Amino acid sequence: MNRLIHEKSPYLRQHAHNPVDWYPWGKEAFDKASRENKPIFLSIGYSTCHWCHVMEKESFEDKEIADLLNKFFVSIKVDREERPDIDSLYMKTCYVFQNRGGWPLSVFMTPDKKPFYVDTYIPKEDLYGKIGFKNLLLRISELWQKDREKLFEVSSKVVESLKKSTQKGLIKIKLDEGIIRKAYEALRLIYDRQHKGFGIKPKFPLPLNLFFLHRYFYRYGDKSSLDMSLQTLKKMRSGGIYDHLGFGFHRYSTDREWILPHFEKMLYDNALLMISYTEAYQITRDGFYRKVAEEIADYLLRDLMSPEGAFYSAEDADSEGEEGKFYLWDYREIEKILNSEEFKIFITFYPISNDGNFYEEATGQKNGKNIIYLTEDFENLEKTFGLSGEKLHSLLETIREKLYKARLKRVRPFRDEKILTDWNCLATVAFCKAAAAFRREDYHKVAENSMNFILNKLFDSKGILLHRYAYDESLIFGYIEDYANLIWALLELYFTTFKSEYLIKACEMTEHVLKHFWDSEKGGFFHTAHYAEVVLERLKDYYDGVTPSGNSVMAYNLTRLSRLTGNREYEELAIKTLDSFAHDIDRFPTSYIFAFIALDLLINGSMELVTVLENQKNNEIEFLRDIQTNFLPDLNFLLKDTLTEKLNENLKELSTLESKTTYYLCRNFACQYPTCDRDKLLSMIFRDKTFKS
Repeated sequence: MNRLIHEKSPYLRQHAHNPVDWYPWGKEAFDKASRENKPIFLSIGYSTCHWCHVMEKESFEDKEIADLLNKFFVSIKVDREERPDIDSLYMKTCYVFQNRGGWPLSVFMTPDKKPFYVDTYIPKEDLYGKIGFKNLLLRISELWQKDREKLFEVSSKVVESLKKSTQKGLIKIKLDEGIIRKAYEALRLIYDRQHKGFGIKPKFPLPLNLFFLHRYFYRYGDKSSLDMSLQTLKKMRSGGIYDHLGFGFHRYSTDREWILPHFEKMLYDNALLMISYTEAYQITRDGFYRKVAEEIADYLLRDLMSPEGAFYSAEDADSEGEEGKFYLWDYREIEKILNSEEFKIFITFYPISNDGNFYEEATGQKNGKNIIYLTEDFENLEKTFGLSGEKLHSLLETIREKLYKARLKRVRPFRDEKILTDWNCLATVAFCKAAAAFRREDYHKVAENSMNFILNKLFDSKGILLHRYAYDESLIFGYIEDYANLIWALLELYFTTFKSEYLIKACEMTEHVLKHFWDSEKGGFFHTAHYAEVVLERLKDYYDGVTPSGNSVMAYNLTRLSRLTGNREYEELAIKTLDSFAHDIDRFPTSYIFAFIALDLLINGSMELVTVLENQKNNEIEFLRDIQTNFLPDLNFLLKDTLTEKLNENLKELSTLESKTTYYLCRNFACQYPTCDRDKLLSMIFRDKTFKS
């Protein structure tokens, strides 16, 4: 065993039995490198990463490679999910060297953390003209001994480039309604009209794109924007990227058609997709989208929920050393499990064959195994079998349960049981939104339990938010994404429960972020607090990828809080945040798509519904929850009580009319005449839209 056996990260512990003399990131490793005058090899990955497993098996478990690393280098392992600050910095340098990124991330650097060569996965031996890991180690070792100054020169240039990227001044770009339309056109151009989704391959779900399209439809009534989202949601649910037996989505599809998945399942993907399907249901009232959202919830509650009520991080792509083994099927295996009628129906819905339908990503060849995915619309198949929809649904559910139970006998993929604040907050948001849309009280309880875990277990003795919990230990100062997603989740919890302590906590956390993360010179939020470790440079991350950036979410939070509290400074800070990367938003709109959700509220406005209760609180809360079953992304709720009065002094001036519960509907800080009439209130909220109860 090496030192990683003492770490709490599942990813680091996976490498604890490697012959490589691994160190965790820390003073001990860097002191050793300085003392022995050795370069550092830094390997960054995560526990459910398939190619991380491949590189471990090929190189890190290999004695020849281990001997080279132990003799000539100090080797450090980092879990990117635990230390996104380290990962983000060296991933930026990877793009400098390779013009691409990915994991595992392989970094060679000086003892003072300056990189001079960065790559992703590296095969052990030379392959297709690419230098293998063994020869790379020998080459770098030789350069370190004979021409070290050349490596220092490279590392200095890389660090200087990094500094320039962090110190660039503001380039004034006007963020207006035109840029929102520009973002829509950019998405429309990359939309795959044949197979749905965005881009060609590999194809990621990209739920943030769907959030934007839903809001674009809401604001401008453009049916084509909604169609892009709905068609993508249906196509993904039919494809192999979806687990048709156990539910939940895999990481991404290696092909254009959504059929061949990369099999790991991530908490953040499923949380954000659960929101996407929930919103689609709110807009259309089509039960299909609700069913998928609830299936995702079933998966999260069954397979990723901890006994304490928080959510684990992910499930691996591999089991028994093979990618996808848990999810793939032999034709004859399915035939034996199902009876003849069931099997006939199954092979009509799901195109499996004796030869298999699954292609290995590396070889492009069939491996005799089948991935389960749908080929035809359900309605067409009802006619084929002459069965009612209800009967066919019942038969399909029986088939699913039989195959699911058979699959449970297999060796499950590894589950990463660390609990991350930012990802748990996304799950909390998902359950809040589903609770509101579907009127499910059990989802409210799930969201509150997850939040209670964070509030009780992920703050240190000084009240500082922490990033990771594992094996009864909370560690690592929270990043901007932790705080931003926490504030977002607290707001959603307030809207669905109307417990004022959640809103109070959201404001408290916002003040902490402004004090410790805000860049007072150029605007925007640093990735780390001023009291946290700085690795080379204190960076700001703006990119909205598979998850939204902390800066985009903070702009969204500040805008909403400004409208709720009457604090105009919050809105000014939201504008300054977006202005700090406006030039990039303008040049690459699809890379900053969540920023447009904040921008939409700033430009097109929001509504705030302030309710002043007379007596029947429960009855009024139920009415407000009825409103929330609709898709109203611009509507915020505020209930007047002693706590919310402290946040917004304007509430003190509001009172009931005629001794009845009174509603004050405001748009962009301007309130309409108060009313006690629910029907009148609904007509003011929905105007040209339809209230769906």
